[in-house]
Order: sequence, then C-alpha cells, then structure tokens
Amino acid sequence: MEMTMDVQIENRPKGARTFTRDAAERARQAGGLIRRHRMAAAVLAILVLGLAAYFITGALNSTGEAFVTAPATRGNIENTVTALGNLQPRNYVDVGAQATGQLKKLYVNIGDTVKQGQLLAEIDPQVASAKVAVDEGNLANLRAQQNDRQAQLALANANFERQKRLLAAGATAASNYDAAEQAAQSAAAQLNAIKAQIAASQSQLDGDKVTLGYTKIYAPMSGTVVSVSIKQGQTINSVQQAPTILQIADLTKMTVWTQVSEADVPKLKVGMPAYFTTLGQPGKRWTGVLQQIQPTPTITNNVVLYTATFDVANPDNVLMTQMTAQVFFITAEAKNAVLVPISALHQRRARRGGTETAGQAQTKRRGGLAPWEAGEKNAIVLVKGADGKIECRAVSVGVSNRVSAQILSGLDAGEQVVTGRETTQGSSSNNSGNRGGRMGGPRFGRL
Repeated sequence: MEMTMDVQIENRPKGARTFTRDAAERARQAGGLIRRHRMAAAVLAILVLGLAAYFITGALNSTGEAFVTAPATRGNIENTVTALGNLQPRNYVDVGAQATGQLKKLYVNIGDTVKQGQLLAEIDPQVASAKVAVDEGNLANLRAQQNDRQAQLALANANFERQKRLLAAGATAASNYDAAEQAAQSAAAQLNAIKAQIAASQSQLDGDKVTLGYTKIYAPMSGTVVSVSIKQGQTINSVQQAPTILQIADLTKMTVWTQVSEADVPKLKVGMPAYFTTLGQPGKRWTGVLQQIQPTPTITNNVVLYTATFDVANPDNVLMTQMTAQVFFITAEAKNAVLVPISALHQRRARRGGTETAGQAQTKRRGGLAPWEAGEKNAIVLVKGADGKIECRAVSVGVSNRVSAQILSGLDAGEQVVTGRETTQGSSSNNSGNRGGRMGGPRFGRL
C-alpha cells in the first residue's frame, strides 16, 4: 500500500502534493485542538464542582442546622422500563372437526395431558360409512362393465383382423371391412370411458374414506388440554367451517405479551434482559430476553401502546394462561455498587450567556445547589463526618433510578450522606422526587 501511494503522489503536480500535505497537517492540528478542548472542559467541570464544594462546605457548617443522613451502602441497582402484560402458551393448536355428525365420544377433559397421535374424540361414523359403502358398490359395478367392454373390444379386434385378411384375398366387400374397423374403434373408446369412470369413482371412494377417518380426532401435538368447546352428544356441522372442539397447548414454555407506552419504546432493544412477577408470587422473578417489538401499535383512548414479547421456561407448569405479569425491562444495571438515595444528589448551575436561567434562580434560592437531574454524570453530595461537620464532595454518578443512584467515585460505602434537614417540629424532610417546585431539602446559606 505504501508503494502505491508513493507512485500516486509522484505522478501528481508539485502544487497538488503541497496542498494535500498542508490539508493533512491542518486536519491533524484540528483533531489535536478538539482533544485538548475536551480535556480542558472535563478539567474545568471538576474544578467548578471542587470550588462549589469548598465554598458550600463553609456555608453549611456555619448555619448550625440539623440534617437527616443516610449511609452509603453497597448493593445492586437497576434502571428499568415497566409494563403490564399477560401470559400465553408459546405453542398451541385449536383441534377442529372436518366431519359432520354427532360427537359420539369425547375421551379427554380439560387439564388432561395428551401425546401426539392420541385419540381425543369420535364423531358418529354412520353417514360417512354409508358413503364409503356406496362408493365401493359403484366402483365394483364399473369394474364389471370394464371387463365386459374388454371382452367386446377383443371380439371387435378379432373380427376386424379377419375382414382385413379377407379383403386382401378379395373374398369380402370393402363395406364389411369398414364396419369391422368402426366396431373395433368404438369398443376401444367405450373401454376408455369405463376406465375414466373407474378413476373418478376411485377418487370419490378415497375422499369419502378420508372423511370417515375424520370421524376419529387425534392429537396433532403433545401438550395439555386447556379448553373444550363442544360437549359429548352435540351435533357438529363442518360444511361451512371446521368447528373447534378443544385446544391443546404446550405449557412448558410461555410467552409474555406486554403493552409498552410509546414514550418507553425507544429505550427497549431486542436482546435486552427482562423479568416479571405475578400477583400470586410477587417475590419470585421469572427471567427472559426481549425477542420482539411489534411495529404496529394498538391505540386505546388515544394512548399508543406497542406490543413487546419474550419467552420464559415453565417446566413445573406454575405459570398459567392469562396470568397478569408485572414486567421489567432492564436498561442498565450494576452489581455490588456504592449506592446513595436520590435525595442526596445535588448539582451547581452556572449562568448561560449572562442570562439567568430557571435552574440558576432555583440554585440561588437553595444557597448555590440545585436538585440533581437524571442523566447527569457529575453531582455534589453532602457528607457528614464523624465530627458532625458537613463536607461537600463532587462525585461521579453511574446507574440511577427513581430511588437510588450508583456512585462511581468520590464516596465510600458506610459514609453518611445528607438526604434532608430536620424541621422545627422534629420531623424531617427531603427532596426526593421533587423537580422544579419548592424543595424540602437542606436549607443552605446564600453564597
């Protein structure tokens, strides 16, 4: 590759080579400048948080207020998209009837386990058996006619051969030869007609035998009988459509059908882990992997919902059809992480272009700190030391949800973080879950 590039450069005009080298040099300089700017921005953010922590710490310790604290703990955290769903068998089949008549015998009940090929029900076969008998009689009659036509054809052929020899010897008239030839051809045509009728009759007989076989209904798959639609003794009419007699489902694998709001669908990805709980066993999790997000939504009362599905193993048949499932799709998670309550996170805002934003105004009212916004990677926490003094620290935030957040750096498990302040009545308040209103968090001095 290097030799090829050298030849191409040598074949270019001198001015073109100079322009190419200058452009490449400018591109490298621009890339280095962008990287330096990014590093400078990151360092500046850390410095701003550090300075904010330094000044706010002094203000907090001078107020003399009592704060509510909670320890930073180690544990697991996950961020999820929740949805409601229900359970359906992964594989099932509706067993119908293709024969008309009375349901003479039903050999299974709801809940029975059946094997593929097992006899499930039997329809009265008398009508179908009578049709088969008629077809067999017609076929026998046609075969007898075939034998007669074969004999007539043999006679006609022999007469024709005799007339041919006589005509060659000049011992018969040409009219006799023509009549014998025509009789042979007619006998052959009649025999072919009988053969065609036999083929049609045989086809009719085969069809009626199949219909007779339909009077016995066998299981098309192994599974559990989950429903029975027709009772024994009831008359079945399969002329217009095949009525369903019962349904068989394989309950060892279930599919969870969930309805996800259009606001949460962009957070879902096929292959992401998911789990659900049921009303009967809220403490037990069943896990799976998201397999499909159907592109066509359902709209109910102007609410747009998309169907997402995943399978789950059910070897003990604990899960049943139509059970309600509380589904959680895991968008992010962390194991054995340092965790703090969301109410312990704050952030400092700065002016933008000389104009005071709503967040900046709120920051001033809170003494330089504003509520932490979900998705921010940097935050400030107030740590209460063993001497009772409050220290303001800059931390890095990882996975978070509505309750707690993962601290990547800046805080150790066991340290006490401020989550609110004590009121004059001895009760406490915190700022968890509030955004944009009057907060009940720590009341900080004006910086």
